[in-house]
Amino acid sequence: MLRILGGNEMVKKNILNFSYEELIVEFKKINLQKFRVDQVLDWIFKKHIFDFYEMTNISKNQRELLDEHFYIYIPEPIDIQESKKDRTTKFLWKLEDGKTIESVLLFYPNRISACISTQVGCALKCKFCSTGASGFERNLSSGEIVAQVLAIEKLKDVNINNIVLMGMGEPLLNYDNVLKAIKNWNHEKMKKLGARRITISTAGIADKIEELANFDLDIRLSVSLHAPNNYIRDKIMPINAKYPIEEVIQSCKIYQEKTKNRVTIEYIIIKGLNDEEKHAEELANLLKGLKVMVNIIPVNPNPAGFERPSKRFLTNFVNKLKEKNIEATLRIEKGTDIDAACGQLKLRKKGIFLK
Repeated sequence: MLRILGGNEMVKKNILNFSYEELIVEFKKINLQKFRVDQVLDWIFKKHIFDFYEMTNISKNQRELLDEHFYIYIPEPIDIQESKKDRTTKFLWKLEDGKTIESVLLFYPNRISACISTQVGCALKCKFCSTGASGFERNLSSGEIVAQVLAIEKLKDVNINNIVLMGMGEPLLNYDNVLKAIKNWNHEKMKKLGARRITISTAGIADKIEELANFDLDIRLSVSLHAPNNYIRDKIMPINAKYPIEEVIQSCKIYQEKTKNRVTIEYIIIKGLNDEEKHAEELANLLKGLKVMVNIIPVNPNPAGFERPSKRFLTNFVNKLKEKNIEATLRIEKGTDIDAACGQLKLRKKGIFLK
């Protein structure tokens, strides 16, 4: 985004929207050497300083020059909720244009993970998802995607070492900005986060999954399938009309042939719809030939009023997949008490939708 100033002043540019190579070019335009890019990025990504005037190893004149041409946009936190169960923390952010998004911080024994949004709202309207019910407004810039991690790290004094693009929005419908954000997180002068610690979660944009197979970083792919056949998937995921289940599976096979990486399959399980052993058998047959891990996720409170199956049904479903030589696990629930779990992020604060 650009920040337009009044009078005869110039338009400032959000420094987080640039790649490392682009910043070198931008700095050269104002006669700043390449090593100044390294210094500024060190302040931003390592020290979490977002004001040029606090960057004390840069001369005062150069700090003024930076402030004339650039700004560092970090979203404003307008609501923060922390789970009493597991420390999961949900953030409601206000963006420059007043739009709102949510991110989630999750703690695991071996990692600190952030669930990051890529769009304001979502256009896919999956029946079990609160985000889709609130509608779609716009894509996030690469800088707005990156800034969520920076903001969380500073507010909570943590080092996030795992990122999942599984928040609000469909990442592969904001393809260019998402990949640019990933490259910046991975860059040694920025976040320096290993590519294998970054996951894109998609509802199944088949052509973009195939395109992602050629991405030059070895990131992880998670596909939200949620059904073993088109009949059931059509009922809960309108995107299935454009990308039917066979196309999604074929794109996963192409992706796996090129990358050799295991694909995670997300399967939200809904009472009376997709939770029986026959559905597990059908799912196993569908996934035959793919190296996958299936995450079984009991449906969370949702706009459609879907209910979760009993523990017996959940256990039987997982066991049936394992019998068919499909790796499967029942996902550990986090953040349900603060509406921070899968499908619960939305454009609101305390019940009031924010636009």
